[in-house]
Amino acid sequence: FQFVDFQRQSPLIWLAIAFALLVIVTARLKGLRALGGLLHSVAVVIGFIVPPIVDGNEPVAVAFIGALAIMLGTIPLTHGLGPHAVAACVGTATALAITLGIAVFAVDAAHITGFGAEEATLLAASADVDLQGLLIAGIVIATLGVLDDLTVSQASTVMALRAANPSLGGRELFRRGLGVGHDHIAATVNTLVLAYVGASLPTLIVFSLGDTSLVDAATSEVVAAPIVATLVGSIGLILAAPLTTATAAYLATQVPEDALDAAPHAH
Repeated sequence: FQFVDFQRQSPLIWLAIAFALLVIVTARLKGLRALGGLLHSVAVVIGFIVPPIVDGNEPVAVAFIGALAIMLGTIPLTHGLGPHAVAACVGTATALAITLGIAVFAVDAAHITGFGAEEATLLAASADVDLQGLLIAGIVIATLGVLDDLTVSQASTVMALRAANPSLGGRELFRRGLGVGHDHIAATVNTLVLAYVGASLPTLIVFSLGDTSLVDAATSEVVAAPIVATLVGSIGLILAAPLTTATAAYLATQVPEDALDAAPHAH
């Protein structure tokens, strides 16, 4: 006999069941729809994004198309097909395209090769994968996970303002909605930074034990890669707020008041 690894199937299943039940109990139908959106996202990543990359296709193009497929499935499924969902989709797609362009430039300018991760050697030996493109693809997918939160909230805020006071014009809706967005940006950027820092914590501890200076640690690829990802993702989030707010403000002035009242305003 040989010990290979622990059997983790049971705790993972029970943890997933507990998560799903809590989502449904607390958010009810909205939670059930959110779980459907989550399953859709996982299915797109596993079934659409991963296989073409393994087959040698360009990771950046595959990830961007897959991210749009995730967005077009999860936002309408979770939040309906109202004007707020349309504004969120437009803002997310635009910000995602800008984020992709900045990521390509930043990764190339910082000479991030993609070989900093431990999995890089295994991938290079077993598959014909563009590791730098794979890194950019990861930035796009990770940014999307936070982008849709921001854009949906911004669009719903604008629609709620318009429903509460139909006399507000597009400019005033944009100003008030963006005022809420400023607080949301600050909180979301902090969330994104902490997520990357948490994932890089073991690496930071290794550098600390080796008495490596902060500058040397930050400029090494293993740390520089998440720094670039964090900054690029944060720029995308910052740009998404005014883009989505402007789109939502325009749509809010074009739809009937009863359509605004019917739109769900939920985070």
